[in-house]
Order: sequence, then structure tokens, then C-alpha cells
Amino acid sequence: MPATPPLPIDLSGIRLDPSQGLARQLYQALRERILDGRLRSRSRLPASRDLATLLGVSRNTVTRAFDQLYAEGYIDGRVGDGTYVAELAGGQRPPAPEASGPAPGTALQRLQRHHLPAPVAGPPRAFRVGVPAFDLFPFETWARLQARFWRKPSAARLGYGDPAGDPVLRELVAAYLRNTRGLDCDPTQVVITCGAQQAISLCAQLLVEPGDRVAVENPGYRAAGHAFAVAGAQLCGVSVDDDGLDTAELARLGDCRLAYVTPSHQYPTGVTLSLARRLELLEWAERCDGWIVEDDYDGEYRYSGTPLAPLAALDRLGRVLYVGTFCKIAFPALRLGYLVLPKRLAGAFAQRRALDMRHSEIGTQAVMAEFIAAGHFQRHIRRMRKAARARRDALLRDWPVAIPGCAPMPPVEAGLHLCVRVDSLARERELIAAAQKVGVELNGLSDYWLEESEVPVDNRAGLVLGFAAVPEAQIAEAIRTLRTAWLL
Repeated sequence: MPATPPLPIDLSGIRLDPSQGLARQLYQALRERILDGRLRSRSRLPASRDLATLLGVSRNTVTRAFDQLYAEGYIDGRVGDGTYVAELAGGQRPPAPEASGPAPGTALQRLQRHHLPAPVAGPPRAFRVGVPAFDLFPFETWARLQARFWRKPSAARLGYGDPAGDPVLRELVAAYLRNTRGLDCDPTQVVITCGAQQAISLCAQLLVEPGDRVAVENPGYRAAGHAFAVAGAQLCGVSVDDDGLDTAELARLGDCRLAYVTPSHQYPTGVTLSLARRLELLEWAERCDGWIVEDDYDGEYRYSGTPLAPLAALDRLGRVLYVGTFCKIAFPALRLGYLVLPKRLAGAFAQRRALDMRHSEIGTQAVMAEFIAAGHFQRHIRRMRKAARARRDALLRDWPVAIPGCAPMPPVEAGLHLCVRVDSLARERELIAAAQKVGVELNGLSDYWLEESEVPVDNRAGLVLGFAAVPEAQIAEAIRTLRTAWLL
């Protein structure tokens, strides 16, 4: 039997796994060698028969691999003269350089420092923050409305939609806010978003230039701060006391024209911005030609009287951008929120949103519109408010009266969480670690402060507890578990 002729090029190192597609493996191996220069331009490849013999595969396998390389332009051939590596127009790819970090000051570097942590996995547990009682959501009603929409959707709604959102839903949102919040707005001012976080991010993208100073509550909602910081803002923490954001401290900042606030139920301390401070904040925006981003993330949850009128309802000069969400009434996975904008900004925000996301998914918007129009939304709000009040009461009733190093429970008039002060950072960490070992979720207040805060670390300590995520029986069980874990 004649010996196999020597190959004109070195193809050593090609190993094919017979349990997978041989032709595909060979194609990938040859392509990789062509791209990284091991098979140079105009190098002659072995005949298909010779290569098949070398690799121990059928000639058909080699032919199929060559056919794919021909089709993609990696090799060419001349009749009677064999097969050659093609002359690649851009030259062959050099070896990949060693990875290096992003250049200082770039958006990528800012993102590495200011990003959202991964959400806590699994079903809700006591005392998860930011989660409503979505065990009470009327999923059967929602499923029926969704099935009705998709059974025979209008052809007009299946093409590209308005980046500002479904017109019917925007009209219903505007009507809802006029009736329940006293917010004088029309549908042209409403932009539907994928939750409150996208609304905040849009504000950062359109209102912030790199280097701008942005005032944020301190402690506050860090995810909002991250959005502004990634846009290039210099975050300026403003203290929060029993009356909310310290507007006198804000006024002393200088060269700051945007403030992010949670006036109805400050996140995470739970205090409410007083009327005097609200008026001072609006005066500040007028004086400095600035903007106020108002995040009314859980405004429906007021346990005495009606929900407070938002800051935007007092705004007469178009300085407030109002952020709302359906996720705290329905469930977080819904990802449906809205922005109410000064009229002169609405068009620009819709245009900017279209660059990231042509428009929100139409089915969810249409079903939410019908959910509101049929009265299900308002009934569900009443049910959710009642449940949250009962779960709040269970927590306040059963919480241990005297926990060493821990302040008493504060009064809770609104929202889905509360904040308890702790006398030191070490004690905060000790309480949280013990709770974590027994499967109870507690958040540390210290995590809500800006890193460069001048406040001593022990003055930042506390526990932030969500009380709406699970029913009263699970709250009682979690507290019994904590008593054991904390040796009370």
C-alpha cells in the first residue's frame, strides 16, 4: 500500500470528536487556523482524499467542510491546481491582545462602579424589601384579559407602536393620576416605561451631562444614584431628617440643577417630605433653573387617609418629572411603569426611549389598559392596601420590644417597608448575619448611604424590613425564628 504523501502545510493538533458533527468540527478548526495566521494566505491545502486519510474520516466529511469554507470565502481553488487559503482583504487576525481595563473616566468604568446587584433569587421571604403581596394578584382575571387580546388582535396594533406607549394606556394613566393624585396632566405628557428604573435612567440620559452635580437623598435609593452616575453625574448626598430631604443643605450645594427625591415615602427611612420642604424644593428648582425627579414608587400605600398629593401636583412651572410604577401594585416581573413629563420634554423623552427600545411590548400594555378600564385595578389597589396594612400590623405587634442595640419600631403610616435604627455598624452586621443563617432576609441601612458620606459609619446603621411580601402567619414565624437566632 503506497504511503500517504506529505502534507504541504502543518495541520497537526486537529482532533475531531466522533460523537459530534465531524464536518462542522473540521470547518471550525480550519477557519480558526486561517484567521489566526497558522494557515497563511495562498497556502495550498491538501487534497480532500489525503486530509481524510490523515484525520481518519470519510472524504465526504472533508468535502463538506471545504464547501462551507468556499461559501464563506476562506478558501478558493483553480481547476487542476488544488485548493488554497484565500487572500483575506483585511489581512489575517493577529493574536488577541491581553485584556485590559477600560480607560479611566469612560462610561464602561463608571458602569463597573455603579451597577445594580443581582436580585435575590427564589420566592419572597420575610422581610424582603420592595416586594408587594403579589400572592394576591388576580392572575385568572389577567389571563382572561390577555387571552381575549391575543385571540384576535387588531392588525393596527401588531406593527411598530408609539415609543411613548400605547395611547389607550397613557390616557388611562393620566386619568388615574388626575383622579387619585390631583396631578393635572394629559396623555401627551405620559411615557410608558419598563418599570421605574427605566424612567429614572431616561431622566439621567437626557438631563445630565458628564460632570454635572446631581443631588440625591442620603441615605437613599442607590439604584437611582447609579443611573445618574453612569450618565457621568457627580453625586451629591443630601441629608434626610424627620421632615425629609434637607432643602437648606441642598440650597448650599451650588452649581447643582437636578435633584432626585422620594417625597411621599422616603426610601429607605420612610419619612415624608413636609409641605414646607416641598415648597422650598420647588422654589429651589425655579431659582436655579433646575429639575426635580420625583419617584412615587409606593404612593398607593397610605394607611391613614387618601394618598398624598405628589410634588408634581404642586408644580406650576414644569420643573418636576414624575416617576410611577405598576410593579408595586401588581408584581415586579411585570416591568411596567410611566413618566409624567413637563410638556416641553415629552417628545424628546419618547424619541430617546425609541433608541433603546422601539416601544414596550403591546400585549402587556393593552391588558393593563383593559385591567384599569374594567375597574380591576382600583379594586386590586384596595385589596393590596388592606393586605399591606394587616401585614404591617402583624410585624409591629410581634416584633420584640427590646432588642439590644436596636431602637424601638417607628410608626409606619405608608409604604411597604420600615426602618429601625441600630446603634453601631458592628451590631447591624451581627443581627443581619444571624438572621441570614436562619433564612430571614434583613437589609442593612448602611448599604443605602453613598460611600463618600461624611456621616460616621455607626450613625448609618439600621435594619430595613419589608413587610408586604408574605402573609401574617409567615411574618409571625419569621419573628419567632429571629428571637431564637438573636437569643432573645
